Amino acid sequence: MTTSQEELLPATRRALLHRLAVAQAEGRAPSMVAAVVRDGRAVWHGARTSVDGQVPDEDVQYRIGSITKTFTAVLVLRLRDAGLLHLGDRLEKHLPGTGAGEATVAELLAHTSGLAAESPGPWWERSPGSLRPELADVLGDQPFLHPAGRRFHYSNPGYTLLGALVERLRGAPWEEVLRREVLEPLGLDRTAAQPSAPHAGGWAVHPWADVMLPEPAEDLGRMAPAGQLWSTTKDLARFAVFLARGDDRVLSAQTVREMRAPAAPAEAADVAGGVAYGLGLQIQHRDGRLLVGHSGSLPGFLANLTLSVADDVAAVVLANCTSGPLPATVGADLVRIVADAEPRIPEPWRPLPEVDPAVLELAGQWYWGTYAFVLRLTTGGGVSLEPLSGKGRGARFRALEDGTWIGLEGYYAGELLRPVRRADGSVSHLDLGSFVFTRQPYDETAEVPGGVDPEGWRGIG
Repeated sequence: MTTSQEELLPATRRALLHRLAVAQAEGRAPSMVAAVVRDGRAVWHGARTSVDGQVPDEDVQYRIGSITKTFTAVLVLRLRDAGLLHLGDRLEKHLPGTGAGEATVAELLAHTSGLAAESPGPWWERSPGSLRPELADVLGDQPFLHPAGRRFHYSNPGYTLLGALVERLRGAPWEEVLRREVLEPLGLDRTAAQPSAPHAGGWAVHPWADVMLPEPAEDLGRMAPAGQLWSTTKDLARFAVFLARGDDRVLSAQTVREMRAPAAPAEAADVAGGVAYGLGLQIQHRDGRLLVGHSGSLPGFLANLTLSVADDVAAVVLANCTSGPLPATVGADLVRIVADAEPRIPEPWRPLPEVDPAVLELAGQWYWGTYAFVLRLTTGGGVSLEPLSGKGRGARFRALEDGTWIGLEGYYAGELLRPVRRADGSVSHLDLGSFVFTRQPYDETAEVPGGVDPEGWRGIG
């Protein structure tokens, strides 16, 4: 991936810089850096600082806090894809004796395990990890606040457990596994558990005076998988590309798509904002866009990675202050600026290279009862079935070797779509998870459950 400032129009670059400058000034951040990714490449980097002559570049490290959780989730999904665990497995199966073993791997990833948000004892983000050398010290005597699987409740100890799970199944420290399996393959050579020059120092800015106080940079120890990492805009831009497209050296495109799908409901307070959580990723509808990514904070640092897959645009925002600017808002605005000013140019339409006549025969209008649908052929041998009105259940389907298709999304995810043929080979109807779709509403020649009244359609006289 290369950085090419010229790929964005001058007006777009100025709008991005203006948004960053306003955020740094109004948020009173000692420094703030950002990057924008489009079409798989970093196309803009910006920085603002309160120190003249010391403008940070794309290689300056900032602490990224809970964006670390997304990296940990990637490691766990690698274990799943390698067949070493199932997401439905209870933690006790692989990591016995924690006292939180009833939670499943999927619940830990999606923050639905019921575990507490924080670790007991001193404020863990501002105290040495040596105070919590064992998992029991992280979890405390009563780790669960809610029944497992019943509600979303963000949990730092939950991701501590996932890091310990990685260590148990890989037989190596979390940091070593992360470097070997994710950072090195993706070329993230400035992402690490400990900072190396050049890196920003963390600051607290007084809420009522323009003065600052240095924040401690503690090693989180056991809780490192929940928030330890340092990174740069350059590295996180690369990571954003991975989260959009996958990389078979780390995770396939199908698995990162699974990460981006909602796995936990929104909390009641967030319903209006359309907030949800996937497998290690935050999900939000904003400005008419579906945004995925993660925010992070530790004393002295704020961070955000925001991605719009539909626009193929991502933004990274980093600041070295405890509070003030809102990186998630800035990140969403940077994505919007680029996507609105320079909308994605679609690929040229091209006809399919070949088509199976038996599949082409299925294209066109179908009826589920009296609801009208249309079946279209898609690339790669798939099909889509969508309501003609634009309202109702629709989905894309992937072709299977036996001539059927499996649903990829929504109500029909995982459900089987198959054509049912008569003895003469003609198509009687489509069966979709037991629902019958016919060429005419309640076609009397098809096998409609309950039958069709032999007197047919009629008016009221």
